[in-house]
Amino acid sequence: MSYIRGDLLSKTRKLVKGLAKPTPVWLKPMAEAPPVTFPRTDGKIRKIEMPEDVYVKRFFKKHPDSLDHDAVKINGFDPPPTRVFAWRVLELKGQGVSEEEAMAVADMEYRAEKKAYSELKQIARLQGKKPPPNPYPSAIKIIQAEEKKFVRDRFFNPKILEIVQKMKAEKVAEMQERQREFGNGGGGWNGSQRQ
Repeated sequence: MSYIRGDLLSKTRKLVKGLAKPTPVWLKPMAEAPPVTFPRTDGKIRKIEMPEDVYVKRFFKKHPDSLDHDAVKINGFDPPPTRVFAWRVLELKGQGVSEEEAMAVADMEYRAEKKAYSELKQIARLQGKKPPPNPYPSAIKIIQAEEKKFVRDRFFNPKILEIVQKMKAEKVAEMQERQREFGNGGGGWNGSQRQ
């Protein structure tokens, strides 16, 4: 039925009308309540834009270092700081504050949170306690913390050490094999010239 134009209902009607197919039981109920037809797209996929995207872009222009340092946790529930900033600007604008003032207030709040954490960290160090977790951890540091156990693992895990020993033994055997081939004149630049 793929060569006939139209949806399932029109295709089946054409086949029944042309006596190519017997009338199915579902044809009459489907004709009375046809399925929903969705409008066809022109083939171009439009980019999804949120109302806060303008302010997210402005945030990144103002704080370019946050691209690397503010982690976006895909499986987390907490939104990234950029979205929090943009939502705060929209909230303030909704309350009647001008755009410039809303951006300034949201920026001040963002900087205050970052500064508050650094002050908490200093207080914890002075008291000899462990500092609280960073609300804005660096994406690079998160990845390094995840990989840290694997980096240490390669030096102390007996299975990995065994694999390394096998690889070294294979490399030595391969080098000896090459030396035998070259030593017998069976290869290499000089060996091929002599023959």
